[in-house]
Amino acid sequence: MNSNYKCIDCGAEYSSDRIIYLCPKCEKEQKPDEFQKGVLQTKLDPVYLKSLSRKTGISPDDFSVYKTTHSNAYPVGNTPLISPESLRQKTGFKHLYFKNDSTNPSGSLKDRASKLVAAQAMHFKEKVIALASTGNAGSAMACAGAAYGLDVVLFIPESAPKAKLIQSLLYGAKVIPIKGTYDDAFKLSIEFTNMYGGINRNTAYNPLTIEGKKTVSIEIYNQLKCNPPDIVYLPVGDGVIYSGVYKGFTDLREAGLIENIPQIVGVQSAGSNAISRAFHTGEMEVLESVITIADSISVVSPACGRMAVEYLKSCKGWTTEVTDDEISKAQLQLCSDSGIFVEPAAAASWAGFLKDSAKLDKDRTIVVLLTGIGFKDMKAVENIVPIPDSIKPEIKEVEELF
Repeated sequence: MNSNYKCIDCGAEYSSDRIIYLCPKCEKEQKPDEFQKGVLQTKLDPVYLKSLSRKTGISPDDFSVYKTTHSNAYPVGNTPLISPESLRQKTGFKHLYFKNDSTNPSGSLKDRASKLVAAQAMHFKEKVIALASTGNAGSAMACAGAAYGLDVVLFIPESAPKAKLIQSLLYGAKVIPIKGTYDDAFKLSIEFTNMYGGINRNTAYNPLTIEGKKTVSIEIYNQLKCNPPDIVYLPVGDGVIYSGVYKGFTDLREAGLIENIPQIVGVQSAGSNAISRAFHTGEMEVLESVITIADSISVVSPACGRMAVEYLKSCKGWTTEVTDDEISKAQLQLCSDSGIFVEPAAAASWAGFLKDSAKLDKDRTIVVLLTGIGFKDMKAVENIVPIPDSIKPEIKEVEELF
């Protein structure tokens, strides 16, 4: 399939026949206190897209720039769209769904981007993939590397959850903890790629990270019997998941398969709200610092912030900010009332829905995107779920507990 890249800022177009990351012109104009400039959008051949409307049954692969030769070696996608009956009854939203991407191979939505970047590496006959991550992108890329025989070099802030770091090590990645922030790791990983070559998988820096994540939208469309939802709630940190979900529905519209893009709601932690602030003020300014239990959406300088803000406006979406306490309560409710255990960043999308629910039409079809499994960050729940004291093996002591 023919494709090219288009700069979200200046509109310049570039061939996809070579490895390119940011728009060279806009990258030179980058200021240190602003959101990243020059992020590239992948543009698919419009004639090809239109041909899909004549096809009986579509799949995410129909919209993919690169194909992996052994797709089942790393079976990403086809995650469940859950009908949470208990929470439907409690909230009154009878068309509420959870798209549970924590069932991907490494336990997060980031597998979608990693699979496409792995395909890119194999297409260009590159063996090494480098990236920075707070955990999920790194473990996803490490998982893909193990599946396809690629070498993964992961730069990770030392504050990242230990379980995610160990996961990447188990998959065989070269893990390099950094005494600093994610942004420090990001810069070092780019320096590494510039010096030693290979593919850089950094979120938004590599345009295929956005392109890979769009597959979740195409799956939702199929699972809703070829209909888009009215509203999608998802967590936002750097803006790549938001941009990917929007891009998936855009491709469906350009293919003539849907008429309207859903309203996509970006939920941010109140302690890491750069994109929400930019959406409301128009100022693309980085934050001085962030603090939140949701490490996967803890971002000072959102790499895909400009694109996400543009897409928020285009689909008439909005942002909702939630506190760490609201995130923790949402995480526990998802466990107790739906049997789904997700990490704090994923629970943020449910917290955002709960915060907005009073102003939403209960007859609308709403999908809440759950992006990562809870076992990746057990420390986040250790202090909110007390472990019961041991008792003697006597029924009398059991009775005293009830």
